[in-house]
Amino acid sequence: MIRGSEMAVIDENAAAMGVPRKQLMESSGNAVARVVREAADPGATVRVVAGRGNNGGDAFVAVRFLDEFDVSTTLLGRPETITTGIARENWDALDAGEYDIDVVRDSSAFELGDPDVVVDAMLGTGVTGALREPERTAAAAINDSHATVVSVDVPSGLDAETGELADSAVEADRVVTFHDTKPGLADLDAEVTVAEIGIPAAAERFVERGDLLRLDDRRRDSHKGENGEVLVVGGGPYAGAPALSAKAALRAGADLVRVACPMVVGRELQGFGEDLIVRPYRGKQLEPKQVGFLLQMARHHDTVVIGPGLGDEDATLEAVEGILSGYSGTAVVDADALSRVPQVDTEADLICTPHQGEFAQMGGRVSDDWRERADIVEAFASDLGQVVLVKGAYDVISDGETTRVNRTGNAGMTVGGTGDVLAGITGALAATQDPVDAAAMAAYANGRAGERVYEDNDNGLVATDLHAEVPDVLWTDRGGEA
Repeated sequence: MIRGSEMAVIDENAAAMGVPRKQLMESSGNAVARVVREAADPGATVRVVAGRGNNGGDAFVAVRFLDEFDVSTTLLGRPETITTGIARENWDALDAGEYDIDVVRDSSAFELGDPDVVVDAMLGTGVTGALREPERTAAAAINDSHATVVSVDVPSGLDAETGELADSAVEADRVVTFHDTKPGLADLDAEVTVAEIGIPAAAERFVERGDLLRLDDRRRDSHKGENGEVLVVGGGPYAGAPALSAKAALRAGADLVRVACPMVVGRELQGFGEDLIVRPYRGKQLEPKQVGFLLQMARHHDTVVIGPGLGDEDATLEAVEGILSGYSGTAVVDADALSRVPQVDTEADLICTPHQGEFAQMGGRVSDDWRERADIVEAFASDLGQVVLVKGAYDVISDGETTRVNRTGNAGMTVGGTGDVLAGITGALAATQDPVDAAAMAAYANGRAGERVYEDNDNGLVATDLHAEVPDVLWTDRGGEA
């Protein structure tokens, strides 16, 4: 089963892999036509009632495969307001082919007639809530008719996120859904056909630009802090690492990023950028006596990134364990801090970001084959009960149930600091996204930023180069086909 929003991600990932949505729409429409043929007697009258989205586009395609029937098609709304280019092209094809089509702009003009079969293609998986006009009137007419009702993907009025059915929803006799079943379909008194439309399995396995569709556009009236506050706990032997993470978190959309670090590091961090808010504490390194102070600070943040530049002194790692055991929010754990994760008892949601050497130190098994590594990481994450992102030429991300593989990046990213950037991006995204999704998107964005930089700098790429590319990747790369 797959929710409607996830289906949009998969569609866009398929397009990124060379299977365009136009091709998928052609396959979807053909699948609808097959079910209509099963439901209709020879020469039957078929009425297609379509909306202005891709759901309607699927039905426009189906019409071209139903010439043996008496088919008429009604578009609810003006043709110029059809929302996607591919749906509009298929409407134009019906118009150019002089098919029986008409347009209804308001509910008072809608008349269903007495068809044998109705194809409900008004609203798809992206619409929630009660039906509005003219769809509400059309749905009532469909439900009052004696026709066999075939719904496209989901009956209009079914929320494909929750499975909730609106009171005004279309009462379907048959449903043609695509790729996988949707929430709520199993509860309907309808025959459901799941049609394979040519989406490659890789569109679900690999992280691609479609995953970035999970990022919502920021509301115009949102206030400071609403889009994420991140605390980076790092620094000690190294000052650059926490700065790399913090600046990456800002570039990945966090409103506020604070860095908790030893006082001696704090003075250096202030020189890395005016945007960083430094919260220094006494001492040259993290020690158990700072745990209470840091936990109090952490509770006022959406996510914590812990590990960049901390070092591996026993006292520091004891403090790491104290922070993780006392924290109940979401934390990204990187670098030397990872060594304490397997033995810590925590209520926190952790996103662990080891490279393969660190993964082995955590108790995982190393494999150069990404397929075998995916199975290994999935089993390890399941046992750990946390999200694990193992970095490599192919990054593997898993929470023990969902396992994704990211292929972005290049050999130039073996340079020091790119992992710190990844940790920061992950921290920012985890402030608003589920941990496994945040980790997958962060791996993709970090690698894509590296690919962009590599085009200009080749093996001279340095980690600070990635920062400027991250926003374009996150908010431009997600744009796909119209």
